Amino acid sequence: MKFILIPDSFKGTLSSGEICNIMKEKISIHFPGSEVASIPVADGGEGSVEAFIAAVGGEKKYVTVKNPYFEDMNAYYGLLSDGETAVVEMASCAGLPLVEDRKNPKLTTTYGVGQLILAAAKSGAKKIIIGLGGSCTNDGGCGAASAAGVRFYNGKGEIFIPTGGTLDSISRISMDEMDPILKDVEIVTMCDIDNPMYGETGAAYIFGPQKGADEKMVKELDEGLKLLSAAIENTIGKDVSKIPGTGAAGAMGAGMVAFFNSELQMGIQTVLDTVNFDELLSHDSYVLTGEGKLDSQSLRGKVVIGIAERTKKRNVPLIAIVGGADDQEIAKAYEMGVTAVFSINRLPQDFSVSSKFSRENLGYTVDNVLRLLKI
Repeated sequence: MKFILIPDSFKGTLSSGEICNIMKEKISIHFPGSEVASIPVADGGEGSVEAFIAAVGGEKKYVTVKNPYFEDMNAYYGLLSDGETAVVEMASCAGLPLVEDRKNPKLTTTYGVGQLILAAAKSGAKKIIIGLGGSCTNDGGCGAASAAGVRFYNGKGEIFIPTGGTLDSISRISMDEMDPILKDVEIVTMCDIDNPMYGETGAAYIFGPQKGADEKMVKELDEGLKLLSAAIENTIGKDVSKIPGTGAAGAMGAGMVAFFNSELQMGIQTVLDTVNFDELLSHDSYVLTGEGKLDSQSLRGKVVIGIAERTKKRNVPLIAIVGGADDQEIAKAYEMGVTAVFSINRLPQDFSVSSKFSRENLGYTVDNVLRLLKI
């Protein structure tokens, strides 16, 4: 038999890689000699490079870049085993943990992310996957664009690198000096949220407070993004502000579309394409997936349903093992291609209690699923 293991993490309890290992261990007991493919799922945030390398092979490449406050630091990108695909997670040099007690999205930059993108391109990558998530920035990707050669001018005609607090100083944008090495590179951006660039559901209002913005600063950041949007439209002739996902990571989603001509794609679709998931499927396959909670958010194309779209087309069974499930949504999940859903919680316990036994409960559940399959 053939098993494909592709679970999301159970946030706060088990990583995707740990879940794969538990599943694989149980499969070796009940179906010794079976072919097992483990594909840890990356969501774009911290750990995405490791997840892709674990799934398809490759190595980390370390580079000296700028941190959120323009200070030198060592960061990395992943060069996958094909030698032509690279993975950049913005959290590695623009992540919230890097600022510690210096949270201030008016001052922080994504400049280092642009440096990583260039380094990956110069290493020979023809496709670069950018993971958005966990950022401390609100600069609309202007820092990354500056590192790649985009020029931002203020009212005096001076070139500067905009941050969240100086977006309102942009009077003109020039793409003329964009590094030509990026011209032939496909850039795909992993983005699992659909927030617009600005407004009450945009980057500043929804994510600014967790980055250190008070009510006054949120309004200032939002106004800056509105002005950046107008400047982008004047430069490339396209209104990116309403595109779903452009508000991700301090409007880095908008910057990726505008400055890097990138496609915003659900993270699971990026993973499935990268690992050639469709080619792994066969008539004797079982696919085991899962996530912390199966609910209405799951049905919007995230991990379980994203996989179900592929397995349903090939008539391959998909078993979802989850921390919990919203009963109202399970029927819809079945309609969308999920074969069966199993919750790992075996007793009526509060999460504060059951979370301490997630490893054991997952193991018991996988064991029982496999016992049923043996029949």
